[in-house]
Amino acid sequence: MASSLRAGVLHWTVAVPLLAVVLTVLTWGRSLPVAVVVLAGLFLAGAVLAAVHHAEVVAHRVGEPFGSLVLAVAVTVIEVALIVTLMADGGGKSATLARDTVFAAVMITCNGIVGLCLLVGALRRGVAVFNPEGTGAALATVATLATLSLALPTFTTSAPGPRFSTAQLVFASVASLVLYGLFVATQTVRHRDYFLPVTAQGETTGAEEHAGPPSRRAALTSLGLLVPSLVAVVGLAKVESPTIESGVAAAGLPSSVVGVVIALLVLLPESIAAVRAARRDRVQTSLNLGLGSAMASIGLTVPAVAAASVWLKGPLVLGLGPSHLVLLALTVAVGTLTVIPGRATPLQGGVHLAVLAAYLVLAVSP
Repeated sequence: MASSLRAGVLHWTVAVPLLAVVLTVLTWGRSLPVAVVVLAGLFLAGAVLAAVHHAEVVAHRVGEPFGSLVLAVAVTVIEVALIVTLMADGGGKSATLARDTVFAAVMITCNGIVGLCLLVGALRRGVAVFNPEGTGAALATVATLATLSLALPTFTTSAPGPRFSTAQLVFASVASLVLYGLFVATQTVRHRDYFLPVTAQGETTGAEEHAGPPSRRAALTSLGLLVPSLVAVVGLAKVESPTIESGVAAAGLPSSVVGVVIALLVLLPESIAAVRAARRDRVQTSLNLGLGSAMASIGLTVPAVAAASVWLKGPLVLGLGPSHLVLLALTVAVGTLTVIPGRATPLQGGVHLAVLAAYLVLAVSP
């Protein structure tokens, strides 16, 4: 029974990305009926799930904290692809798409994933335990990247509006890449033990107790299937982009909701993986996933979109509005107070989720 179920899962994760690529080729650049749009949406969701599944297999093979890094980078590649494909044909409304999507990813990861995992971990054992050195370093990097890329453009005066000038955009992009590279080196080489799961007594543990790592062949197979999965996500996102934008407009919602939809789409599978880790008393792995995704979202997306803005039409607006600046400051303050003790109760998880709820309400009703 177990072997047949495992074979079914394997078949699903192999078949869906390949079929999604075929569907992308058949529907590219065409006006589609509603039934085909729905089918494309289902395959898009399946391709996202398959991509993250294969990233998780590779992550399990290489272990922590490398596993969280692999998953975060894979999800960020999906996010960048979705942003660029939507910006390519978005006209003037796409000027703020990158900002809206990146900020949505920061709010969802730093408040949604972190809050939910702290809540699950604390309810399971009374107190959620993690390493404050590694988590604090990750939060500090996220706060710096968010301030440099999303807060500063609101106050600069070299370009009209909440935008960077070319020189400022180049600086922000280079600084983002450098900071992200330094964090990766810290996480994987210099201070790897800061990012390993810890026991209730504060001792680090690097081994997965629930299952052995996949074979080298299985990991290489998943690495190969990760490529068509990502290609399918990019292609079907392009196919679905007119429907997403028209649906948001028809509902009378602000255009920034498109960014929220994109962030929710790419982060939902990773959220599930983080909650599963928290249920196994590996809260540090959950925090690595959440904060790592926030960091990759800014540190990799902003430079990629900045490079794409050379050939994309229209301005690139990165500066946040007043309400979002308040939420960003609140997120950093609450996150700092959560990280310092190295342990959290259900209250801290609830506080983070309340901040996320406020963001979602303001996104729909500014």
